[in-house]
Amino acid sequence: MQIIKLDAIDSTNLYLKKLMFNTQALDYTIVVADKQTSGRGQMGTTWVSEGGKNLTFSILKKFNNLEVSDQFELNICISLAIFRSLNELKIPDLKIKWPNDILSGSNKICGVLIENILSGSKIQASIIGIGLNVNQISFNNLPNVSSLKLITGIQYDLDELLKIMAKNISAVFDHYFAGNQQNLKTQYLEHLFRKDKASTFLNNSNTMFTGIIRNVTNEGKLLVEEEDEIFKQYDLKELKLLY
Repeated sequence: MQIIKLDAIDSTNLYLKKLMFNTQALDYTIVVADKQTSGRGQMGTTWVSEGGKNLTFSILKKFNNLEVSDQFELNICISLAIFRSLNELKIPDLKIKWPNDILSGSNKICGVLIENILSGSKIQASIIGIGLNVNQISFNNLPNVSSLKLITGIQYDLDELLKIMAKNISAVFDHYFAGNQQNLKTQYLEHLFRKDKASTFLNNSNTMFTGIIRNVTNEGKLLVEEEDEIFKQYDLKELKLLY
């Protein structure tokens, strides 16, 4: 596993993407930066991170025969790998918020951005960007955001955290390709935030409604039970879970 450490970079995902196209970057190559000036989250959002206090890195995962139709399974693998890593550190009340945020209680502590490089109907490789709030204690009044230090009071070694995360990412992918896709999906659903609980949602028409998360489809859509036992599927851009 090759680890490239940078002081500052616009985005570790962008850096790793360029590296992959310009060199023979190895499977599980990691690019980690003390500071990202243009870190990105889901759907074009910006990931705000104080330099030197958090773990911001991207990892390259190459595939031989992974169908584009199975791409949500990457979210399952990465979410569970991060979950396991933080569970090892005894971070309390961990949950996965669909599709791949990691929460402690109701506060977000980790975000993921997966960018796939395609070849026809196959995923040739994925660049997986991970931002974990570690030792930062101020978030400019952002709601529902926390860090490992705020939760536990412990100052963490970022290099040690990276080793734990890399170990678990590799182990989960090994488990996945050994034919345990359904087992991993079951684990993902067990840890899914607000599953089987009445929750309030906001749809893309800005209408609030109450529903219950029942499942996630193989395509990665959220299956929500609404009034009168009506089940509807929602894509990421179509729905926001409020509480």
